[in-house]
Amino acid sequence: MSARARIGVLALQGAFSAHAAVVRRIGGDPREVRLPRHLDECDALIMPGGESTTMSKLLESSKLFDPIAECLSAGMPVFGTCAGMILLASNVLDGRDDQRSFVAIDIDVRRNAYGRQVDSFETDLTLSGDAEPLHAVFIRAPRIERMGADVTVLAEYDGAPVLVRSKSVMAASFHPELTDDDRVHRMFLELVDTVEHR
Repeated sequence: MSARARIGVLALQGAFSAHAAVVRRIGGDPREVRLPRHLDECDALIMPGGESTTMSKLLESSKLFDPIAECLSAGMPVFGTCAGMILLASNVLDGRDDQRSFVAIDIDVRRNAYGRQVDSFETDLTLSGDAEPLHAVFIRAPRIERMGADVTVLAEYDGAPVLVRSKSVMAASFHPELTDDDRVHRMFLELVDTVEHR
């Protein structure tokens, strides 16, 4: 990172403080995003896990949905984990009729596809280009069931992609903020740096 990137963390629900702690640890400057004006202070945005339907409603009530959509259209780098992935997907196969998504990455996802809260699990993944296993925590995780041609797979579990990237958007089915391994967040900050210096 050539400069201390200002990484917004959507702070409406979920483990946003854990994401902020990782960003701070690896040299970024985390900013909690609760209001539209907070986006003006950010070079990029992390959308954490939580409950995707609730988050969709909170994005509407806080008047953040449309400003975030504008940031995405302008090319702001965004990283969504778990519910954040669902909100970024082009299609939510089992979403509610009133649930909006940003259609920011060309994937179809199914919510809670790996089971409910009691079915949460941890496993090791192979991260693209890295021989060292990545320990991953899955909690009510979504499953990617279709990907567009411009989507790159960065990690898989049980034959399905669980970490993907397309242009300036990254998305993960799991919770990288819940382990001490910061490689996924470092990948995102490298993406931020690349976008800033095009």
